[in-house]
Amino acid sequence: MRILIVDDNPMNVMVVREMLKKAGYDRIGTAASADEMFRLLGNADIPPQAPLIDLVLLDMMMPGMDGIEACRIMQQTERLRDIPVIMVTAVGDSLKLAEALDAGACDFVTKPINRIELLARIRAALRLKAEKDWHKVRDRRLREELELARQVQAAALPSPVDEPGLSIRGLYKPAEHLAGDWYAWYKIDSNRYGIAIIDAMGHGIASSLVCMFVASALRDAILTQVDPEYVVRELNRRAIQLQFSNPLVQYYFTCLYAVADIARGTLEYVNAGHPPGLLTRGDGSAPQKLDRSCVALGLFDGIQIEKRVLELREGDRLLLYTDGVLESLDAADKWQVEKLLDILERTGACPEQLEKLLFQEPEPHMRQDDRCLIIAEVKKEALPR
Repeated sequence: MRILIVDDNPMNVMVVREMLKKAGYDRIGTAASADEMFRLLGNADIPPQAPLIDLVLLDMMMPGMDGIEACRIMQQTERLRDIPVIMVTAVGDSLKLAEALDAGACDFVTKPINRIELLARIRAALRLKAEKDWHKVRDRRLREELELARQVQAAALPSPVDEPGLSIRGLYKPAEHLAGDWYAWYKIDSNRYGIAIIDAMGHGIASSLVCMFVASALRDAILTQVDPEYVVRELNRRAIQLQFSNPLVQYYFTCLYAVADIARGTLEYVNAGHPPGLLTRGDGSAPQKLDRSCVALGLFDGIQIEKRVLELREGDRLLLYTDGVLESLDAADKWQVEKLLDILERTGACPEQLEKLLFQEPEPHMRQDDRCLIIAEVKKEALPR
C-alpha cells in the first residue's frame, strides 16, 4: 500500500515513517505542505487517472493551506476524492475535528501518536478503500455492459419501410440505458405488414429482458400465426411460461398488434391493455381509436381476445405509441389523446417534428418514461379502386 505523510514538522514525519516501516509498509512518501502534496498527487487539471497514493496522513495545522482546506479540495477533485484521509492533529477542539470530518477526512489520530491506534485506523481506512475500489471496478464494468446492451437493443429495432403502398417509421427513446418499450414490424407478404408495439411492466434491466423475450416471441408468432387473435394468444401463452425466482413478482406487458392489408384495404388489430392507437383519415373525416379489446398479457391464462377490423383508405395514418408519449404531453389525462391528435395534424405526422415535440427531455416536474411511437401511412393510389 502507498501512504503519503503530509506534515511540516520533520521530526513528526520521521516518527510516523518509522512506525509504518516497522509495521511492514515500505511504500511511503512525504510532503512538507499541502501544495507539495498536490504536486505529488498530480495536478487536478490533468486527465483523470488512478492516483499514486492509497492513503494520506494529513497534518491539520500547517503553514499556508491547512489540512482541512486541503482535504476539502481533494473532495472536490473527482480523481482524488476516493483517497482516504486520516487527519493528524494536536488540537483537541471537537469543533475543529468535526470540521475536518465534514471536509472529507475519514478518521483522525491525535498527537502524541499512539502506534497501535494509528495502525488500526490505517488498516480500517485501507479496507474501506479496497471495498470502494472493488465497487468502482464493478460499476464501471456494469456501465460498459449496459451501454453494450443499449446499443444491441437499439440496433435490433426495425428499419423504416418505404414501399409503393405503405410507409412505416418509428421513434424510440428509453428512460434509462435499457427500455421496456419496443416496436416492430414484419412483412408478411407483398400486401400485408404486421405492426406491433409493446410496453413491459417497470423500467430498467428486468423489464428490458422481458421486452426482448417478447420481441423474439413476437417475430415467431407474426411470421407463423399472422392473424392478430392468434398472435396475441401465443404471446400470452409464452409470457405465462416465464418463471421468476420471486413468486410475488409477475411481469406483464401491454401490446397492440395490427395487420395492415393494402390489397383488401383493412386493418385488423387486437389491443391487449395498451393505450388506444389512432387511425387518422386522409379524407379529413374523424379519426378512429384502436381501443382495448383484451387485458394485458402475461397475467392470466385463457384470456378472452376480441379482434377488430377497420377500413383502410388512401392517405390514412396509423399512430401507435406507448404511455410515455402521452405522459410527455403537458396536459390532463383526459386531454392527452386530443393533444396528440392536434400535434399530429399540425406537423403532418413528420417524424422529425414529432421527435422534436414528443421526445425532448421532460420538464423537471414530469416523470420520465420510455417512449415509442410508430407512424404508418397508406400512400395515395395504394388501395384498389
